[in-house]
Amino acid sequence: MWGWLVLAIGSEVAGTLALRASQGFSRLLPSVLTLGGYGLAFWSLSQALTRGMALGVAYGVWAAVGVAAVALIGALFLGESLTWVQLGGIVLVIGGVLALEMGGSGAHA
Repeated sequence: MWGWLVLAIGSEVAGTLALRASQGFSRLLPSVLTLGGYGLAFWSLSQALTRGMALGVAYGVWAAVGVAAVALIGALFLGESLTWVQLGGIVLVIGGVLALEMGGSGAHA
């Protein structure tokens, strides 16, 4: 299950980075990579769900890690700004996802 979710996150991040490079879908290769990345991301997410991962946990982890990864990659490699407030927001989102996961652990038994 978790392997599928990791693939979904990586594909979504790659698709989002390609979306930036596509310049409004005016460049062919980044546009194709965007569509392929998002397609693979949703398919992989569906595979994690099919194999028993809870929807709230899967979507929460996928979204939180994706947002954090894109924000950090943007700041580290693409010259985008990342303020302390934004970093705090990322920490809060990840904390919320962890709360979802830990709070639901009894429901899986």
